[in-house]
Amino acid sequence: MSSCLTKCKLAFGLSITLLSAGAAANHSWGDYHWARTANPINLQVVDSVTPDWQQELNDTLSEWSSSNVLNLSITSADDSSKTRKRCPAVTGQIRVCNAAYGNNGWLGLATIGLDSNGHIDQGTSKMNDSYSSYWQDQTEKNHVMCQEVGHVFGLGHTSEDGSSQGTCMDYSSDPNSQWPNQHDYQLLSDIYSHLDSYNSYDDGSSSGGGTCHGKKCNMGGGRIPMGVRVHSDGRHETWVASRPDGGLWIHHVLLVPEDDGHQH
Repeated sequence: MSSCLTKCKLAFGLSITLLSAGAAANHSWGDYHWARTANPINLQVVDSVTPDWQQELNDTLSEWSSSNVLNLSITSADDSSKTRKRCPAVTGQIRVCNAAYGNNGWLGLATIGLDSNGHIDQGTSKMNDSYSSYWQDQTEKNHVMCQEVGHVFGLGHTSEDGSSQGTCMDYSSDPNSQWPNQHDYQLLSDIYSHLDSYNSYDDGSSSGGGTCHGKKCNMGGGRIPMGVRVHSDGRHETWVASRPDGGLWIHHVLLVPEDDGHQH
């Protein structure tokens, strides 16, 4: 944890900025985005969900691909119990997982890896099956899956007070808040309006983020470290950990509602 102190203090300041922005109309997650030399981003998705989450994943990828800057496609799959529990990040790609992660108080956890230039270069989205009673509501399954994947593109929340903006990026239980809305698509267009000098995603060429195999995928030979909690407010927390390559791991945690009757 000591190696994270300097970087995490910096990230703490960034997190306060991004959380403030997330509560406003411009709900970008700080200025985090994937580096790319052209749009759309042909982002590869590793499918690590069980059959009971497959439709939610397919629908989520389809909805987000309606943006003019994103083109998401499942290019590999591994839904073994071990892989789903670890949910290892893959350089240049995103992985979506579900597993029984325990009655630890969170429903969903989105993680982005930032390279030394501050660009997203990998991401994971996890859904916690330990709260199986929560997932009996199809609307909530869609909402949480859509939101956790949306964070990996650099989006924050449109609201955190339970009000509805008709998007999966709010914290409401409105049936109209299962999927992205037009404002989400416009914000993605704004975030990705400028081009970068390199691609931090895996575009299949040497200029992309490339494909990672084995222990290197976690930049440390094991589970992605949670690091230190830099913010906690209502139903979400932000955690930050340093990476050996000079980058950062940043986690966005969606907590279980306090009045749902579950033990935290």
